[in-house]
Amino acid sequence: MTAPASGPVVAVVLAAGAGHRFGGQAPKLLAPLDGRPLVTWAIDAALDAGIGEVMVVEGAVDLGGVIPAGVTRVRNERWGDGVATSLGSALGAVREREVAAIVVGLGDQPRVPPIAWRAVAARTDLPIAVATYGGRRGHPVRLAREIWDLLPARGDEGARALMRARPELVAEVACVGDPTDVDTLEDLGRWS
Repeated sequence: MTAPASGPVVAVVLAAGAGHRFGGQAPKLLAPLDGRPLVTWAIDAALDAGIGEVMVVEGAVDLGGVIPAGVTRVRNERWGDGVATSLGSALGAVREREVAAIVVGLGDQPRVPPIAWRAVAARTDLPIAVATYGGRRGHPVRLAREIWDLLPARGDEGARALMRARPELVAEVACVGDPTDVDTLEDLGRWS
């Protein structure tokens, strides 16, 4: 591996899944949490972090009505093939640009604060930086340009498979917040 590149960072919120386990009337990412659509919590955290451009990868649900102006929308037509395709859609949108890294979070994690995004983005000594909460890995995850070609193109794992296979590339960053996913209506009720 070469030395980490410096340059612009793009914050990416992955929000392409259908949320099949949710079971609500509305799509999971649009379900209200404290008066706002669930996905807006992650988008706002990425924006408030101020680490760079913010991009949302959408797929199963059109999120255009809740994505703020100035946030880049990327469509993943293959969203049903797993999260790796959403990550690939984000990389496809930035690959030809002068971007040093992407910092990836999930649209169904409403309690990951801006400070976690900033802390992970600032960790540049290794190609991958992953947030930890109480010693457990979560999101966001910083992925430097030099490892983009090592990421899986298919399947339901993004960078996790690479982190397992190449632990020497990974820096852990202790963060505050709660990375718990909202997967069901009951989960949403616990957060409200």
